[in-house]
Amino acid sequence: MTHRSLLLAFLSLILTDAAAAQAPQPQGQPDWPCRQVRVPELSVAGVWAGPPLDDAMKHWRDDQGLSDLVARLSQRRTPMTEAEGLITQFAQSAGDQRKQRLTTLFAGVYDRMNDERRAVVNGLDRFGRRLKGMAEMAREETQTLRGLQDQKPPDPDAIKKASDALQWRLRLFEEQRRMVGYVCESPALIEQRFGALARAIQQAME
Repeated sequence: MTHRSLLLAFLSLILTDAAAAQAPQPQGQPDWPCRQVRVPELSVAGVWAGPPLDDAMKHWRDDQGLSDLVARLSQRRTPMTEAEGLITQFAQSAGDQRKQRLTTLFAGVYDRMNDERRAVVNGLDRFGRRLKGMAEMAREETQTLRGLQDQKPPDPDAIKKASDALQWRLRLFEEQRRMVGYVCESPALIEQRFGALARAIQQAME
């Protein structure tokens, strides 16, 4: 097989694999690169059975200590065992206002982590657009290379330059494509931690 054939076969393979790695997307979500369904918002209904959050959502930032705790709990680098201990300490310090304070704490955790998930989903959209753009540029550069190779007489220097550029593009595309599975796990990891924190906060109410 010629160098040209190998290059074009590789291009076809990685672009086909990239397309196959993506599930069919709902209308209006053409850039989503993940197999997982695109869900930008965290759902409260499935994890929270406590008091309504309307008032708490408006005021949780007013308490600097509570806001700092929300930030610490929401960070994935804070181990869940440590987070659970912090929630227990917070509940014990709340006294007769335990239920109200824990509701406000949960509202803060939800608000902050929902913003985080939304930002991650929007970032994945941008990642998907970047992949599609890179694939399109690779196709265009392939057509350029084919045109140069079909010229009579051929220009070896121009062919080499176009071939080198295309190979660099394909390597870059492949590196980015390999990241899809990893980055697409981020929304689920946020959701899992949010659910665990919700359970810990509700248990502290009992």
